[in-house]
Amino acid sequence: MSSGEFSTVILAAGKGTRMKSNIPKVLHHIGGKPMLQHVIDAAIGAGAVKNIVVVGFGRDEVKAAVGNTARVVVQEEQLGTGHAVLQAKPLINENDTVMVLCGDTPLLTAKMLKKFYDAHKKEKAQASVLTAVMPDPKGYGRVIRDFNGYVKKIVEHKDATTAERAVTEVNTGIYCFEAKTLFAALKKVGNNNAQGEYYLPDVLEIIRDQGKKISAAAVKSYEATLGINSRQQLAEAERILHRRKNRQLMADGVTIMDPATTYIDVDVTIGQDTVIYPSTWIQGNSTVGSNCEIGPCSRFTDINIGDKAVVTFTYAHECEIGAEATVGPYVHLRPHTKVADKVHIGNFVEVKNSNIGEKTKLPHLSYIGDSDIGSGVNMGCGTITVNYDGKKKYRTTIENDAFVGCNSNLVAPVKVGEGAYVGAGSTITKDIPAGELAVGRARQTNIPKWRDKRK
Repeated sequence: MSSGEFSTVILAAGKGTRMKSNIPKVLHHIGGKPMLQHVIDAAIGAGAVKNIVVVGFGRDEVKAAVGNTARVVVQEEQLGTGHAVLQAKPLINENDTVMVLCGDTPLLTAKMLKKFYDAHKKEKAQASVLTAVMPDPKGYGRVIRDFNGYVKKIVEHKDATTAERAVTEVNTGIYCFEAKTLFAALKKVGNNNAQGEYYLPDVLEIIRDQGKKISAAAVKSYEATLGINSRQQLAEAERILHRRKNRQLMADGVTIMDPATTYIDVDVTIGQDTVIYPSTWIQGNSTVGSNCEIGPCSRFTDINIGDKAVVTFTYAHECEIGAEATVGPYVHLRPHTKVADKVHIGNFVEVKNSNIGEKTKLPHLSYIGDSDIGSGVNMGCGTITVNYDGKKKYRTTIENDAFVGCNSNLVAPVKVGEGAYVGAGSTITKDIPAGELAVGRARQTNIPKWRDKRK
């Protein structure tokens, strides 16, 4: 018989009633993505070639979130963890090695799962249990060992005796099985327990009674195996993830001024010698270059920032900021905005769905929407690109080296030619040819000997 594949079955069928949410528990976000995706990513990183997610509550939402990162099977009725694993049987070969994971354990790491898998194979066991010593084991299944230290059984908290509840070594809910042995034992599992469910841990006693080897491996830190069952636990896990990410970045050469108030998602990459100031969020699939200064009091989601950029007191999402750009303070960069290298964006500026060319300046108090601005352009204070006529949005084009005076309105669709000038206080409604000056304001009239008749 040829050796089988390393497969995983990820249990994600439960509702998670303690979350008090209409969202399936495993889809609650932590560290920038659903907790289920963390588990799938850890399994893939550990070398699993076949990953199967068992869904139930909110199945369509969970399927959509999983996408093509794993296969999906449905547990029509939630009849326990043993019953859930059975749903994956058609996708598993009898000579596979199956690791069973929980979809609500987002702190797992690929390194830890690989180490557990390797230990299982080295021991040539039919089943292996990943255990942890918990300071407060309430709610976790207790690992009961025999006099020789081998796993005798695992008893759920609700079914445990007082003596069994005193045990602090707990079942993390992570197992390795040889598939043929696993599914043969599952056929014999009953539901004579407080919940009337088919518990996966019960297969261990069945396998043990058959004289087959069951090994156990303990993790060094129980935190990595924590399951999420409430909003409080979600917040605690988020704190652990952020702490882990910050330590990794600092070890790689990033300065984080105050790790306690810096929140960086797990998939974010940051270059060496970048400095992150306090109260800064960097979220999603964001990339920050090297030698940057980021923050304080800023939030970035799905952004790319080039090397040597300085971005302070800024909210930016789904956009790009070029190398050596300076942005802020008090700037909002909205989706589909591309800021080129060496651009300066000053205080109280909002940019949306626009392309800003190299070395262009948007000094302060401007709104730039749906615009294409060339290089070397100067936008005066208080400039507005008027992009919306009440029904449709239009684009403004400003070519290289143009100069737009303060307090100007550019009513789209309109084009300012290369090297053209707009006089301060103008409202521009027509295209301006290259090199020309446009002044679009009423002539000033002074009325002599006028006085306010209301006084």
